Amino acid sequence: MIERDGACQSLWQHMPRYETTNKVRENSRFDTIIVGAGITGITTAFLLQQAGKHCVVLEANTIGFGTTGGTTAHINTLLDTPYKNIIKNFDKQTALLVKQAAMHAVDFIHSTVNALNIDCEFEETSAFLFSQDSEQLKELQDIVAGCEKVNLATHYSDNIPVPIQFTSAIEIKGQAKFHPLRYVYALAKAFEESGGVIVENARVIECSEDQNDLVVKTDDAHYRTVSLVYATHIPPGVNLLHLRCAPWRSYAMAVTLNNEDDYPSGLAYDMYDPYHYYRAQKIDGKNYLIVGGEDHKTGHDDDTESHFLRLESHIRKYFDVEEIVNRWSSQYFESVDGLPYIGHLPGAPKNVYVATGFGGNGITYGTIAAHILGDILTSKKTEYETLFAPSRVKPIAGFTDFISHNADVVKSLIGDLLTKEKLQELADIAPGEGRVVRFENQLVAISKDADGNIHALNPLCTHMKCTVSWNLAEQSWDCPCHGARYSPSGKVLTGPASKDLTLIISTESKSKHKSNVMHVHENDSK
Repeated sequence: MIERDGACQSLWQHMPRYETTNKVRENSRFDTIIVGAGITGITTAFLLQQAGKHCVVLEANTIGFGTTGGTTAHINTLLDTPYKNIIKNFDKQTALLVKQAAMHAVDFIHSTVNALNIDCEFEETSAFLFSQDSEQLKELQDIVAGCEKVNLATHYSDNIPVPIQFTSAIEIKGQAKFHPLRYVYALAKAFEESGGVIVENARVIECSEDQNDLVVKTDDAHYRTVSLVYATHIPPGVNLLHLRCAPWRSYAMAVTLNNEDDYPSGLAYDMYDPYHYYRAQKIDGKNYLIVGGEDHKTGHDDDTESHFLRLESHIRKYFDVEEIVNRWSSQYFESVDGLPYIGHLPGAPKNVYVATGFGGNGITYGTIAAHILGDILTSKKTEYETLFAPSRVKPIAGFTDFISHNADVVKSLIGDLLTKEKLQELADIAPGEGRVVRFENQLVAISKDADGNIHALNPLCTHMKCTVSWNLAEQSWDCPCHGARYSPSGKVLTGPASKDLTLIISTESKSKHKSNVMHVHENDSK
């Protein structure tokens, strides 16, 4: 069983963990360092290594630990941001290029599966988008008009692959589905076989310039490189992109059905906001139905468990469920204009690049990003570089002062005041629960695990000092501002934070307390 960034297990985790093979020496120099071992990072590394570059992937946890391990793996050209919106926000030529890039991504995944003989249950299929009332019908007609303007073939269909009543539906062929971690693992293996290096449990904590090189520091080592790619879903540190990407959580369930004939043959999407999405996946000869939805902004809903309950009710309304096999949630980042940011990281040295803001199309855009970054780093001309360039994000007045204000860290004596006895009084909560409480006029994040152990943390996210919220479903502290997530003991699960929440005190006997405790100002809370 592999690990991922939450307490809930996804369908994809039921497989052996990837074992890296190639080793790296301290102070090794590379052409490119890729930070993050999800589909974006591994595909980028694979393409660059194939092009003759010497690359290393630095992963804070393990391959597929983040969103790639929690995706529902729809491979599509029917994107979350409809082409009609892209035409409206940009122009028709932009929308045409986005459609072209998406089609190339689907073709690349298909051809790579065949070339490497990857056993990932890849299957080409159709996608169906269906309306259920007059308002949705008008939106569906507008979406069709947008698809026609970019020459994405669509046609109205009298049938959809799920047993749900609808007023109208369209079918788009040439979409696909697969087992995402089996695919990523195979690419990782091919990358290592061609001389690439993957270092797991290597969180990048600093990048600096030294003459013509970038020096990348992890907890255990230093590496030198010509260029650096942040394929971490959102870049670490404090950057303009954090103000242009909103973190969202989406919920998913994998179930088995009593009737084998009820598994849908295609991908399906309703048109509610947030919408539900449906597909089947065969793994080792066994069928599963995967349904997702119930999205909300990260850290903006205290009752995360209710989203699973509503999703389960929705599934049981339409399907004869035999068993709920897995349920999980996953994180994605939505850009302000609907297109991802791929290219040079604003405000960073010239050879630092980023890929973020994929919305709900991480598999497609992650593959697109890998090709764009690969072309940039091998000095190939690409018509997509300007299209997705993060430089379309313009600096805002006072941003330097804003960063300085939010990065302030002050020490406190709260750790000396909060005894274990007082902690027990404050933690009048059930196992598995967490909450932010006030003690001595300061905020403290308190949670209790299944064994009754209590952790008290400074609740200010180490990224930009927003106050974290407890995620009951995934047993994590989530930042509502920029999506950083932490374990109950304060360990970073997902960026953009690179530092753990400060532990104030814990009832676990092996814990160490009272070190580097940060002061919590009332006016810092958000």
